[in-house]
Amino acid sequence: MTRKKLIYSISAFAAVAAVGLLLLKNLYVSPAIKPVGKGSVIYIPEGSSYTQVIDSLRANLEIENIKTLEWVAERKGYPGLVKSGRYVIDKPLSYNELINILRSGKQTPVMVTFSNIRTLNDLAGRVGGQIEADSASLITFLSDPENYRNDGFTREDVISVFIPDTYEFYWNTGPGKFYSRMLNEYKKFWNGGRKEKSEAIGLNVLEVSVLASIVEQEARMADEKPRIAGVYLNRLKRGIPLQADPTIKFALNNFGITRILYKHLEIDSPYNTYKYKGLPPGPIGCPAPESIDAVLNAENHDYLYFAAKSDFSGYHNFSRTLAEHNRYATQYRRELNKRRIFR
Repeated sequence: MTRKKLIYSISAFAAVAAVGLLLLKNLYVSPAIKPVGKGSVIYIPEGSSYTQVIDSLRANLEIENIKTLEWVAERKGYPGLVKSGRYVIDKPLSYNELINILRSGKQTPVMVTFSNIRTLNDLAGRVGGQIEADSASLITFLSDPENYRNDGFTREDVISVFIPDTYEFYWNTGPGKFYSRMLNEYKKFWNGGRKEKSEAIGLNVLEVSVLASIVEQEARMADEKPRIAGVYLNRLKRGIPLQADPTIKFALNNFGITRILYKHLEIDSPYNTYKYKGLPPGPIGCPAPESIDAVLNAENHDYLYFAAKSDFSGYHNFSRTLAEHNRYATQYRRELNKRRIFR
């Protein structure tokens, strides 16, 4: 080979190599994909096809060349490796980087928060939408006792499993996985120390949750919870009906009532603690950890009654005798009338 031909060959090779390096850079290094605004969220539901994923990427990202992206995806076998999930793209990526994220299933978790839950429908409505499971699928699962009977729960008390807090989940969580995760959290919450306290006050853990749900609805002020819990424990020990107004609201499925009337007390329901002694068959909401601990650490006193203070401060007057309680209750009723609160 002549020197001239050798130079041409080297030049041609260098040119091809340069083109190759440029192509590799574009595919594997250069940020050819950008999020829209501060970040783009890609949702890939369970059972999504490769075509549906590409459509979602096209709709939610700025992509220099969709054909090049698909070429990389196919070379890396992604069409057969689609993984559901929630993927947050908050910085520019190369084609290769994006496909690697999707192929690995490396999701960005979501923080699921719920509190002030009264019923399973409330829970399903609050959680549905924060994860892939919608409210309908959650309530369908929770309405079937066969899904949790072996764990020792019934339709009436399964709500106690869901302790209000903020939890980290992957978005592609279905009803069964949601329940299983919350059951694990429930078991961790009820550690040895709490179980020992439960036994000490003569209640099992489910009964503690039931009483805590009542205390939570009665106490507007957190510092009164242990004292109110003590009143109810005293009544339980003496066989006195709890006569807890929040249970009447639950029985009526009307949480907007501001004044319990005698007609409300006539409802025939196991949740009517004016008619039936002892605890109702299940919690009347999801009690917060603070309310559960208030029951476990209830004040030791001899009060049997309490009535809201007439100054509407949110605090209560506590009494040892019915006569004393009636005086406080009358003061409160007069103030309700004065403020024209009749129902």
